[in-house]
Amino acid sequence: MTTNALDPTAIQARSAEFPASAINSTYRKVTLRLIPFLFICYVAAYLDRINVGFAQLQMQSALGFSDAVYGLGAGIFFAGYFLFEVPSNLLLEKIGARKTLVRIMILWGMTSASMLFITSPTVFYFLRFMLGVFEAGFFPGMIFYFTYWYPANRRARVMALFLTAVAMAGVVGGPVSGWAIARLSGVGGLAGWQWLFLMEGLPSCVLGVIAFFYLDDTPESASWLSGDEKAIIRQQLHADAASGPLFRDHSFGKAMRAPRVYAMAFSWFTFICGVYAISFWLPALIKGAGVSDPFAIGMYSMIPYGAAVVTMIVISRHSDATSERRWHTALCALIGAGGLIAIPFTGTDLKLALFVLSVGTAVIFTLQPLFWAIATDYLGGTPAAAGTIALINSLGLTGGFVSPSILGWVKTATGSLTNGLYVIAALLVVGAILTLRFRRQ
Repeated sequence: MTTNALDPTAIQARSAEFPASAINSTYRKVTLRLIPFLFICYVAAYLDRINVGFAQLQMQSALGFSDAVYGLGAGIFFAGYFLFEVPSNLLLEKIGARKTLVRIMILWGMTSASMLFITSPTVFYFLRFMLGVFEAGFFPGMIFYFTYWYPANRRARVMALFLTAVAMAGVVGGPVSGWAIARLSGVGGLAGWQWLFLMEGLPSCVLGVIAFFYLDDTPESASWLSGDEKAIIRQQLHADAASGPLFRDHSFGKAMRAPRVYAMAFSWFTFICGVYAISFWLPALIKGAGVSDPFAIGMYSMIPYGAAVVTMIVISRHSDATSERRWHTALCALIGAGGLIAIPFTGTDLKLALFVLSVGTAVIFTLQPLFWAIATDYLGGTPAAAGTIALINSLGLTGGFVSPSILGWVKTATGSLTNGLYVIAALLVVGAILTLRFRRQ
């Protein structure tokens, strides 16, 4: 049986011809084609975003930067990201995922590698800002891209697989970054932190070129799908549209005026504050537990990030299986807040510190796929979705600026991260309460 393009009515009429085994087989094929490559791309992206946390171990003293300078430089990335994210996602809707990924990945890879030329706070701020400008649109673009392929009841587990790249960047990046700092210092006249930026920036450029030849903008243009497989995907997505996403008939302009969009954005802001409290300060927190060797810090950092990989997949699968999002998300936020509060009490007990950091990191990182499952359940693949997803993400990602800046300022002023961690924990509690108020309709 072959299937040509079908209108929604014909798809519904023939949906009975697609048994569950065929549907599952089709989505296994889609997942095996898309997720591993996009996963690798996001590992590269996130590593280029957070490797400054490891570079800090050597760069900060070498260049005479204070904790406040480091915190502002780490966070200013999100100012550029905020300004250019919505335009980037709207452009993706017009030109497609392939061209968007080529532009984004090559430019951010070149900028990340160029950070080896940092000599002053001004250069540091400028390059971090431009990194945000060039990377803007990648994450929300991929979230929107998934709505072209997956129905709502499959998105949490798929986004969990994709977003484990965030944790995997820590698993892989920790040892690699620690090794570069400790072992390459002085090679070719470059410091270890300079080699770190060079080694972790250039692969993104290569992946950008590969993306152009490997990705397809929509299922309809995918030559590796059969006619029946394309029909199955259309039928699944049409069933989603028929169930009525929140902004089914709304333009992006109308979505911008919807209070619920800003409620979701603020909830995402609180979660992002927690994510980047971990991402930018985990090496410093491990160092505070009595570990001084950069390579050892990198190896120990694998433990919290490894725990996050497991929980992101397991909890997201459970959320899909039970069709419950809000309590899964809220409980992760509350446990994460407790973890941040407990960190200062671990002192120099390395085992206890790693346990607390692992629990906190695992649940805080799991907030990401759970939240975006909620958001895409609301929005689906509607006309408003591309811009609205980008709007929610760009507003929420200001937490990536606020969180490291607060922690850097607090550490400079008090010599300790404790009070800053309490602030981030309080924000996570607010995010949990707000999430419990979400309803699909």
